[in-house]
Formats: sequence, structure tokens, C-alpha cells
Amino acid sequence: MEEERSGSACGGRRAGHGDRAWLIFSIGWSVIYLLWRGFRTLPLRHGPVSAAAGIALLAVEILGMLEALVYYFNMYHMEIHEMPEVPPEEYPDVDVFIATYNEPPELLYKTINGCVHMDYPDKKKVHIYLCDDGKRPKMRELAEQMGIHYLDREDRKGAKAGNLNHAMSVTGSPLIATFDADMVPKSNFLLVTAAYFVDRERKNRELEEKDRIKLGFIQSPQSFYNPDLFQFNLFSEKWIPNEQDYFYKDVQVSRNKSNSVIYGGSNTLIAREALEAAGGFYTGSITEDFATGILIQKKGYVCYAIGTVLASGLSPTDIKSLVNQRIRWARGCIQTGRKMHLIFSRHLSFPQKANYLASVWYWYASWKRLVYIMSPILFAVFQVTVVRCTLTEMLVFWLPMYVSSNICLKKMSHNIRTARWTNLYETAIFPFLLLPVLAETLGIKMKKFKVTKKNGTEESGRGQILYVVPHFVLTVLSVYGMINCTRWMFHTGRLDCLMILFWLLVNLYHLVMSLFFLLGRKNVRQAERQNVAFCCLVKTGQEEEKGTTVDISEGGVSVLLPHAIHPVSGESAELVLDDGKYKAAVEGEIVLAECTKTQWHYVFRITDWQQGKGEYMQLVYDRNPSLPINLDESASSFEELRINLSRRIYARKHVKNNENRPIGSQPAAWGNEGKQEAREAFAGAADMVKKRLKPEDEVSEMDYL
Repeated sequence: MEEERSGSACGGRRAGHGDRAWLIFSIGWSVIYLLWRGFRTLPLRHGPVSAAAGIALLAVEILGMLEALVYYFNMYHMEIHEMPEVPPEEYPDVDVFIATYNEPPELLYKTINGCVHMDYPDKKKVHIYLCDDGKRPKMRELAEQMGIHYLDREDRKGAKAGNLNHAMSVTGSPLIATFDADMVPKSNFLLVTAAYFVDRERKNRELEEKDRIKLGFIQSPQSFYNPDLFQFNLFSEKWIPNEQDYFYKDVQVSRNKSNSVIYGGSNTLIAREALEAAGGFYTGSITEDFATGILIQKKGYVCYAIGTVLASGLSPTDIKSLVNQRIRWARGCIQTGRKMHLIFSRHLSFPQKANYLASVWYWYASWKRLVYIMSPILFAVFQVTVVRCTLTEMLVFWLPMYVSSNICLKKMSHNIRTARWTNLYETAIFPFLLLPVLAETLGIKMKKFKVTKKNGTEESGRGQILYVVPHFVLTVLSVYGMINCTRWMFHTGRLDCLMILFWLLVNLYHLVMSLFFLLGRKNVRQAERQNVAFCCLVKTGQEEEKGTTVDISEGGVSVLLPHAIHPVSGESAELVLDDGKYKAAVEGEIVLAECTKTQWHYVFRITDWQQGKGEYMQLVYDRNPSLPINLDESASSFEELRINLSRRIYARKHVKNNENRPIGSQPAAWGNEGKQEAREAFAGAADMVKKRLKPEDEVSEMDYL
């Protein structure tokens, strides 16, 4: 994704000639395919069950094609609004709202610390408020300790939206930044986002009232510093980006030209004037952010999405939290679509309506996925005809459409998403959204609002067995269907079942990967690491060594040094870390030491912050997360299956060894007898660790920090 650059206020990114050719071919052949499907393949004379199944499959295919058309229209020529250069003295006052309800203090500390360290020309103009809907004394103490304002209220009416509306009523700055409790802003968040408002205001001064453009909000991506559950549970944190990257870095930015950018609820800077015009944060939906953004745009405000990561948070760390989050999003979007009267609203343009309807349609992907999975099963297992056609017809009409659409998605998403991963994401979650989506469509409201749990203490990887049941049943049916198709082809000598066999095989891959995802993976890390290199000075007794960091986390730091250090047994080392912007002095104990041919590798556990906790946290979080931003094309479906299977088998064999490993243990007394003895001691410690771990395990002492 392109980073925002200083310069003109608006740029663009148009699809290349090759991409346009694929796009035109894909759309053209999709139309031909749908015409063929509608007029030639429906099994209307094969009984009511076949007719219903055939019509259902055609309906979801048409729905998918309409979504693709909206997506292609947006992506064909993206409007990228680059950060403008504006005079520092014109930056206005900003109120920063951190919404919290039941999140733990240690999570809020990181977010508040990031807000306190945000750069601004005049920091007296930045007013930070902890908006606590839990009315907790510990939160009040934390706010006072961090030097920010604390807000609570008598009731919790309106949930998060009501909480933010209360904060609006007691503040008055022209710009409002909203952050979720887990979202840690980078130091340049306000400098980047506020520049758009300053630039727009300067340009409006030269225009007549009727020609002025009113800027509503700037939405930056919701990035995450920990691997999401798909990355983590599928051992894919090294070759796939976060699942949400595709939406925030591609889909959102592509919606700039239709002014249908979705307000994401966090990592956003909003004009107070726009919020007041919309009646404040909308309280009539469980996705108040989605609804509030629509209301702001209905009032004529223009809203931008930028692809630059300006804040990072904590992705859900267990299956239950993820499922509850997606249920809330699904029900909230459907609920909002109904209440906003999207189709008949006179205040939304046709492109806005199409994009917002596509946002609502997206949540019916659970039913679409059910139809796609059950259609070949109905034929192969229950002998129900869903599509009437020959193998030749499928190769002529379906295959070009299938190949071209897959290529188009990969090219237009700039290698963030492929059809395979989209199908996998949908397959993993779809059973849990079926009933909530249906209930919300029928107007049956959820009884209780559930806040997504993001405290980072859950053991992701303990997938509950009940979540696995639907996928297991569908896997068994798919395998049985494949056996039937193979038997029929051998008995009849016909190849008509070959496409059904392929369909079942593709679905089986997604189902098996979904089973791996739901079965989970044991998490041994207590904090997430960031791979980053900056200066580090290590002091032990009378010795000092300058080195470079390898990675850093809340609990420890990994360092490369040119020479060995010789602490006395039990003695802590002082670490002075400096990345050029932040400098922190902390104490740490050595938990791992390894010697290579040219340098020494040490891992330290932090034992004392020495009043430098705030700066240290900025060293960890004031940077882009060190996770992939693009797909690694070398990882094939077969390779992903092999890795998941082999890692799980290995983990079961060696789980006791890993559970019994000492955390933070040191080799026997080192003393000060000289470099040779220290070198031997360290080499022995390194050998001990290497004997306990094999390359496949990929667990280091740093994982425990």
C-alpha cells in the first residue's frame, strides 16, 4: 500500500493496462456466465428440492457478482489523498477521546501513553480524556497518574455512543480524535490527520460559501501489533497480512471517490461540526460508528480514508471473542442499513448507496458460503441436481470466469488478498453467523450487547470443541461425496463428475484449514515482539558494550553485542535503549546467551523500568508492526496444509518439554574468572537451549517475555 506523502492534497492510482485488460475480460465473461447460468442450467424440472437449490446457488452468484462490480468500480481508479503541507501555527485544538468500559489498566496504560506522546506544534492544544463507562477508581487513578482528564457519567445509556456523546457535551475543541481502549496511536497521528482539516479550511477561505467542501472525518487503518487469529492459529504470521488489512488499506481507500468511507470507530479524527450536524454519535445501533459515518455523509460532509498506519491495537486472541465481534458487526451493519433507509434516502448518491448496500450484503456471506459448500454435497451425497450442464459447458463458461476473477482480485487488491484466503476466512466463521444474520434480518434484536474482549490474557489456541462440529460434519460429507464421484466416474467411464469433484476438493481444503483454525494453537508468548534494530548500551558492573537490538517487547529485549559481557551470578544489567527519538534506561536479567562466529546474542528480561516505562513503551509501539503487509506467493495450499499438520503433530509430541522449560533461568555462577570461562558457560547455556528445541518448534526464550 502506498504511504501518504507530503505534497498535493489529492492523487490517484489507476489500474495498469494489463490489470484493465483482466478487469474487462473478467466482467465480460462474468456477464456471459450468468446469462448461461440463468437460461441453461437451472434444474427446474428435477423436483422442488433441486429447483430451490439451483435458484439459491444462482442467487448467491448474482449477489457475489454485484459485490464484485462495486469493488471493481472503486478499485479501477483510486483517489489517494496525500498529506498536505500546512503551517504549524494553524493546527487547531483537538480533544482526544479514549473510550473504555471494562478493559484492564495495563491495556489502557499503553493507549494513554501513546496519546500523551503524540507530536503537535502546540501540545497545549491537545486535550486527552479517558472516557470510562465503568466508573472505576483505578481508571481515575491511572488518568491522574498520566496527567490526562478523567470522565465518567451517572448511567451507561447509549453504550459507547452515549459515552462519547457525554464527552462531547463537556468539551469544545473543533476536532475530536477517537480511540478504542487497545489502540495505541503513533506519535505522528495528529500531525498527519489534522493537516487535512487545516488544508481544507485554508482552501475554503478562498471559495464562495456554495463551493466550499466540508471535511467530516479522516479514517486511518485499524492495524494490529499482534498476529490475528488466522495468522496465529494457522502458523501463517510470516506470510499473510492481517485479515483486516484488505478492508482498511484497499477497500476503504477505494471508497474515497464515492464519499462512502466507513467510520471505523477508532483511529479517526472527526470535525466536531460534522458530529453536531449528524446529531452526535448514533445511539440506535450496536455499530454506532458505521451509522455515525453515514449520517455525517448524509449531511454533505466529505470523508477520507488513508492507507498510512497511524495506530495499532490488539486483535481478538480467542475464538469466542472473534465470533462475538463478528456477530456484533454483522447485526449492527444490517440493523443500521435498515434504519438509515439506504435505498430510498434522498441524501445519498447512487454510488454511496451501492457501496453501503455492499457493506450490508457482505454480512450475508455466511449464507452464501453455506450454499457454495452444500451445493456439491447435495449432488454427490444426496443425488440432488443443482446445476444442469456438461463438462464441456463448464470448461467453456465457468472456467474462464473463475480464473479471470481470481486473477483480478489478486491484482486489484495489490497482493493483500486472494480468492483462496477470502473463501477460507468466510468458511471458518460462516456457521456462527447464520442464525444471527437471519434473526437481524427478521428484526429480532440481540438480547445483550457484548464488548469484544481484548485483554491479551486469553490463551488463543484452545479452540472449543463445539466450534468444530459444523466444519467436521461438512468435512465428512465432502469426503464421502468425493468417494461417490470417483466411484461413479470409474463405473460409468464419464467425466461429468470431474467438476463436482474439483468443487468438493476446493471446499475440503477450506474446511480442513478451518478445522485447524478452530482447533487453535497454544500461545506461549506473554507479549508481542517487534523486530527492530536500534542502539543499545549494556552495562554490567564495570563493563559496557554497545550493540544493536534484534527485537523488543513489553517484557524484554533481544540484543546483538560484539563481545561477551561478564555479570556476577544474579546481577542485573542496565540497558540504555535509543532509537533516535526515544531513550529509555531499564534493568534486565539475562535469560539466554548464544555465541556466533562474529557476535554474541543476549536476551534480557526487564526487571526494573527505572522511571523509563513510558519511553520504553514508545520504543515498542511507536512504529509499524513487524508483521507481513503482503501475501507471500511462495506459500501454496499444499504447503499450508503440510505446515499445519506437521506443527501440530510435533507440538503434541513435545508439549511436556515446552511446558517444563525454566523461564528466565541462568546458567550456573559465572564469576569474573575471565573471558574463556564465561564463553564456555554461555556456550553451555546455548547448547542446553538448542538441545531442548528443534527448528520446527520456533520457540525462543524471548517468546516467554
